[in-house]
Amino acid sequence: MNAKENCCFSKLLKVIDILQKNSCGELCSDESCTRPFLGGSPTIICYNTRPVTFYTRNGNIFTASYQVGGETRTSSVFRVERVDGCCVKCRILEANPDQSDPTRSYLATNQFITINLDCICVISCLADIIIDSL
Repeated sequence: MNAKENCCFSKLLKVIDILQKNSCGELCSDESCTRPFLGGSPTIICYNTRPVTFYTRNGNIFTASYQVGGETRTSSVFRVERVDGCCVKCRILEANPDQSDPTRSYLATNQFITINLDCICVISCLADIIIDSL
């Protein structure tokens, strides 16, 4: 095992990635040992995304630019898609303009970035959400 495989953020993000991949959809009725939550209610909402934000070594929130209809926007909220050593591939999330459903506070973009975790000092997890189009 090399030093990059011991990156504490890498381990944390791998757990988030596994939880997201094991999500069973909007409503969970999975009663097997692999269900992605604890508890017994089959009507629990199963979120499929744990949004994260990153902070750089100088304490600034990390942002990324993305394009929507030719317009450049920025976001600081991401969905973990894959972890490889101390690098993480993330989907850029954008705020949902329709705030009527708090479980869908962000929308998925089709734009991704790769972040070197050696440049990150803090990861903050936001409340779990549902992303409709993954």
